Amino acid sequence: MKKNSYIGISFIILLFGIWTVKELTEKFKDNGLVNLDKKVPSFELTDQNGKKISNKTYEGKVYVVEFFFSSCPTICPRMNQNMLQLQEEFYGDLNFGIASITIDPENDTSDALKEHAKKLGVKHSNWHFLTGDYEYIMNLANKGFNIFAGKNDKVQGGFEHSGLFALVDKEGNIRCRKDKFGNPILYYDGLEQSGIDAIKEDIKLLLEE
Repeated sequence: MKKNSYIGISFIILLFGIWTVKELTEKFKDNGLVNLDKKVPSFELTDQNGKKISNKTYEGKVYVVEFFFSSCPTICPRMNQNMLQLQEEFYGDLNFGIASITIDPENDTSDALKEHAKKLGVKHSNWHFLTGDYEYIMNLANKGFNIFAGKNDKVQGGFEHSGLFALVDKEGNIRCRKDKFGNPILYYDGLEQSGIDAIKEDIKLLLEE
């Protein structure tokens, strides 16, 4: 083989090596999102179509979790509308999903949630409205996710709860960004546009991992 051929082959190998290293570096570089070292708690509930849905259903997907109830007269409508923004942003991406878990399962049956989803205009196949046993859901919210929810007869609707959204990566880890002081925000504000803009950005980062 001629000397020039050796030089040509060596050059190609060098270019390939540079490209490979760059690709791997880009793939595994830190995207700035915090891993809270907290796996999403195991759960199994029933969705608006009567189908059993668990945390394993979402394996390999980036997804957002909220706790709400369909008859909520206060913050839930805004939370659901903000989830619709996420549906619009990631519609058609089967690697993205939403879990909307009712805290009023006595009234939010699968049929009731199906009607609620229809009224909202839910189209994404991975957006599940979930119901089940009340105590199970309260434990999931308050102890599993550490997102407050509970009954309170003194407030409108009879329940009070957080307006926070949890962000979960493809491996089932709860993830978040840092605030301006460098502290993890833990969860995203599901009521303000700033929180929705932030979670949109971070979903995109997780989808690229």
